[in-house]
Amino acid sequence: MEVIETRIDKESREYKENYEHMKTLVEDLNRELEIARKDRAPRAMARLREQNKLTVWERLDHLLDKNTPFLEIAPLAAKGMYDGKVHSAGMVCGIGRVKGKEVVIHANDPTIKGGTIYPMGVKKTLRTQTIAMENRLPIIYLVDSGGAFLPLQSEIFPDVDDGGRIFYNQAVISKMGIPQICAVMGLCTAGAAYIPAMSDEVVHVKGTGAIFLGGPPLVLAATGEEVTAEELGGVDVHCRHSGVSDYYAQDDVHCIEIIRDIVKNLPPIEKYDPGIRESAPPLYDPEEIYGIVPKSIQTPYDVREVIARLVDRSEFHEFKPLYGPTLVCGWAYIHGYPVGILGNNGVLFSESSLKATQFIQICDRRGIPLVFLQNISGYMVGKEYEKGGITKDGHKMVNAVATAIVPKFTVIIGASFGAGNYGMCGRAYSPRFLWMWPNAKIGVMGGEQAADVMVTIKNNQLKREGKPPLDPETIKRIKEPIIEAAEREGNAYYSTANLWDDGILDPAKTRDALGLAISASMNAPIRRDRLGYGIFRM
Repeated sequence: MEVIETRIDKESREYKENYEHMKTLVEDLNRELEIARKDRAPRAMARLREQNKLTVWERLDHLLDKNTPFLEIAPLAAKGMYDGKVHSAGMVCGIGRVKGKEVVIHANDPTIKGGTIYPMGVKKTLRTQTIAMENRLPIIYLVDSGGAFLPLQSEIFPDVDDGGRIFYNQAVISKMGIPQICAVMGLCTAGAAYIPAMSDEVVHVKGTGAIFLGGPPLVLAATGEEVTAEELGGVDVHCRHSGVSDYYAQDDVHCIEIIRDIVKNLPPIEKYDPGIRESAPPLYDPEEIYGIVPKSIQTPYDVREVIARLVDRSEFHEFKPLYGPTLVCGWAYIHGYPVGILGNNGVLFSESSLKATQFIQICDRRGIPLVFLQNISGYMVGKEYEKGGITKDGHKMVNAVATAIVPKFTVIIGASFGAGNYGMCGRAYSPRFLWMWPNAKIGVMGGEQAADVMVTIKNNQLKREGKPPLDPETIKRIKEPIIEAAEREGNAYYSTANLWDDGILDPAKTRDALGLAISASMNAPIRRDRLGYGIFRM
């Protein structure tokens, strides 16, 4: 493979301005992550200590192997929603190592509304289970939840992707043979009671852990029976009598020790090997990405400069470098894992779409994971391009992306607009993981373009009615709210709050996140019997 020769001048004013801009965005991101992790009410923390409980992060510290990475999923989910205090949607989820095995962890945070489940918490739980299923990873539930947040029950309970889907998924996960281990570390109330009931093995903590379909207040209201939480669903009830729980733990630390022993006894998984080699760092500092990415997503730059700072030894074997140049395709290694990379270098034309289709097919046949670096305003539009077949050529690319069976990973490093989002493996195309950079924008189109379209439509309507076009003041009144809404709803924080992605990444840490995610994906076999594509319109 050839080494990508950088053409970046780190002494240029443009580089330095870009660097400071991205550095500021990353500092803002780190500040938001710190708030999500540590902003807790003193009363909630005091209550936790009174119960002799560990915080959710202390639990994870005991659970995970020492000095191993943890790939957190959607740490800023629900940011700005509800009362602004349901940090991380009330739970910490991610992939880590326990006794040398990669596992998915889903942990309620009892210091956020007592672990009560909000609608975005349901969505995050379903996303966590999807990760476990797609990558065939054991899942550990650290349950400490007061159940659904009842004032929002209509958003939690009835639909196909609401709370009931969690337990449906548990049944499917069990059928797939994926281990599910549950720690009952606090309340498991109402629907949350089914999480331990539907797990393979359950560890129950004395004094704090309680499982019941209806808590003491509901029992009193329904039957007139007065009962404490411990009498109703404590460790003795379920370890000695009901059989719901399998292991009796004295406290949180003891509980986690038992969980680690259970994981140790899980059978080993033979991971898929697409041709792994020894990892090596890039020749260029990944933090140089700060100075490469322009302050405006409308300013073009060479995506090869980003690739050079993500891949091992900065080596890249480019595919069809002279054809369809607005899309860069080629092979490289990330932390020793072979990958096929597709990175935008401009709008998608027919040629770049056809190049992508061929490249995806080759990677799919060879079992090589795909990485999409998405910075795309869409497919090219216009009379000549429609005559040239941009619609059918774009369809081929979308078809190939949708039906590829190898693991796919997407990083939105700039713009993500219109059908370009689809062709470059947006969320709807089931990448195993999708992240955004803090500068990223997402939407049907940019705010300015959307506003211009609305003005054009209105002017065309007026023309048909024989009326004069809109005056400048009216145009301004129409455009301003559209641009404002696009800016508000198209930024990375709005996306991540709504779980349209798996988190916002520091660009300099993207390589490591990809390495961890690709490693996790290797736990699932690639089903060669699923090779094939739909009809390509020729």
